[in-house]
Amino acid sequence: MTFKEQFDTYKCYINDKIEEVLNNIQTQPKLKSALAYSLRAGGKRLRPLLFIATLDSFGIDYNDYAKLAVAIECVHTYSLIHDDLPGLDNDDYRRGMPSNHKMFGEGLAILAGDALLNLAIQLSLDSVNSKQCLDAIKLLFDYSGINGMLSGQACDLYYENKTVENPEFVLNEIEELKTGKLLTAPFLMASLIASGIHYDDFYQIGVLTGRIFQLSDDLLDAVGTFEDLGKSIGKDAVTGKLTAISVYGIDGTKKLIDETYLSIIKILKKIDNNSFFIDFYDYIKNRNN
Repeated sequence: MTFKEQFDTYKCYINDKIEEVLNNIQTQPKLKSALAYSLRAGGKRLRPLLFIATLDSFGIDYNDYAKLAVAIECVHTYSLIHDDLPGLDNDDYRRGMPSNHKMFGEGLAILAGDALLNLAIQLSLDSVNSKQCLDAIKLLFDYSGINGMLSGQACDLYYENKTVENPEFVLNEIEELKTGKLLTAPFLMASLIASGIHYDDFYQIGVLTGRIFQLSDDLLDAVGTFEDLGKSIGKDAVTGKLTAISVYGIDGTKKLIDETYLSIIKILKKIDNNSFFIDFYDYIKNRNN
């Protein structure tokens, strides 16, 4: 099976499981419409995909953790809904479609994000089948909460339009927390379920994944197009955000992407069943959306 075939197989599996979950939700109709709108809005499903791909590489049946994979995507989607709100990034578009608050209003968008986070907790609890799985769930909410993603979001907001004495250090902190934690979590969750196989290696890979992904995002915000990205372009510079482009410039950011990619591949070569992941990082390094 080629990388694209394997990637599409994982992605279709996740989309099917998302539909199963949505079909079983019973709540206020407009709230269901709002949360389903963003959960069905497409995207690469990278976080749950990395979770089941890592389980698969360990020889673990990922069907046993389908709800937990959906929970990961619910956490990611809730964060996007809230990130687009006027009080944060104030984005009108996401994945080529109007942002949730543009479709349903700010109040319902906030509730839809809250509902997806609550749903993630319910799905996670439904998935508990061992102490190792419980540890994986704890890590998910630690990494997406005040010790991880939320802390990074707060840093990102705090440093808007500020002069920073050590911008490289601050930018690394934002990258590791805001983007990196929720990209590290899927690897470590799978490792914990597998009793800690390659935990330290996958921790390093996860941190570097957050870095290469954020570097690429910053680069695409500067040189990408709305047609490719499906969201507003050039907003980082307008809002005075601290980004790789503002710190390193376009050429410097491209160089860092290449260096980070090589660091990831070096670690992956120590891990068995690594071919899917090596191809995955080729894909990430060269992505245009």
